[in-house]
Amino acid sequence: MGTVLDSVGKLIAAYLSKEVPGYEPFTPSDPEHLRGVIAPGDVLLVEGNNRISGIIKYLTQSTWSHAALYVGPIEGAEEPNGEPHVLIEANIGEGVTSAPLSKYFPYHTRLCRPVGLSYEDRTTVCRYAINRIGFGYDTKNIVDLMRYLFPLPIPQRWRRRMIAIGSGDPTKIICSALIAQAFDAVRYPILPKITKAGSRAARREILHIRDSSLYMPRDFDISPYFEVVKPTIVNGFDYTALHWADKQKPLEEVAGTFSVFPETLRAPPLVPEAIDEETPTEISEEVSAQASVVFSEHFVLLSELAVYRAQTRELAA
Repeated sequence: MGTVLDSVGKLIAAYLSKEVPGYEPFTPSDPEHLRGVIAPGDVLLVEGNNRISGIIKYLTQSTWSHAALYVGPIEGAEEPNGEPHVLIEANIGEGVTSAPLSKYFPYHTRLCRPVGLSYEDRTTVCRYAINRIGFGYDTKNIVDLMRYLFPLPIPQRWRRRMIAIGSGDPTKIICSALIAQAFDAVRYPILPKITKAGSRAARREILHIRDSSLYMPRDFDISPYFEVVKPTIVNGFDYTALHWADKQKPLEEVAGTFSVFPETLRAPPLVPEAIDEETPTEISEEVSAQASVVFSEHFVLLSELAVYRAQTRELAA
C-alpha cells in the first residue's frame, strides 16, 4: 500500500512542479548586482511559475511562492560548468537540495537579510540547513499533495492552515519551514506571536516562537526583523544614467560639441573698465567684412519684418 501511495504521490508532485508556459517576470533580478550583494544567511524569495506556485500565491495572498537560504559555496556541490551550489531549498517531490544562484536569475526575486545576526549564529543557521540536505518530501501523504489540486475559495483564516497541513514527520519539510527551523536554532525571530501581560504598574511582552510549519515565504518579507535588500541601489543608483526608450540620449560626439547644459555666461562689470588709449585697437579686414555681412543680413530681416507687419495691419483693417 505504501508503494502505491508513493507512486501516486510522485505523479501528483510531478504535475504540481511543472512550469506554466508564458511566464515573464515584471522585474527580473540583475544577476551581477545580486551576486555581488547576497551574503550567507540571506533569504532569497522567488515568485515562481509552476502550478503549485500559483496556488501558494493565492493561499498566501503574496507575490512570493518559494524561499531559499543562501549559505555560500557548498563543498562538493557544483554544476557541470563549475558554478558552485550556494542555495539550500526544499522542493516538492525532491526534498531538501542545493542549487546555484543562477537558477533564479530569470525570476522575480527579493532578498531579505536578518538584522544584527552575529557571525557565529549566521554560521549555525547555514550549517543547520546544509545538514538537512537529503531530507525528502513526504509523497506518501496524498492529503498533503491533493489539497493543492483544488484551488477552491478558502476563508482567509484557514489559508495558513492549508499550507501547514502535514504528516508531522520532521524529515519531511517545505521551503519556508526549513528556513524557519534554521533560524529557530539560534532563537532569531521571524514573526513571533506577542502576548501582552502585566499589571497597572508595568507591562511586558512575551515572544512565542511559532510552529515552523506555519511559516510562509512572505513572512520573511513582512518580518520586522529582516531587512529588504535591493541589489540595484545598494552600491549607488544614478537615475540620470538610465536609458529611456522614448527619449534618446545624445551621442558622445554630439554631447561633446553641444553640451546639454549651456556654459555659464559672464556678467559684465558694474563699472566700465578703463580704456587704454595708448594701445591702439586693430581690426582686421576679415573681421570687418564679416561684421558687414552680419549687419546686412540683420538689415534685410528687419526690412522683411516691417513689410510683414504692414501687410498684417492692412488685413486687420
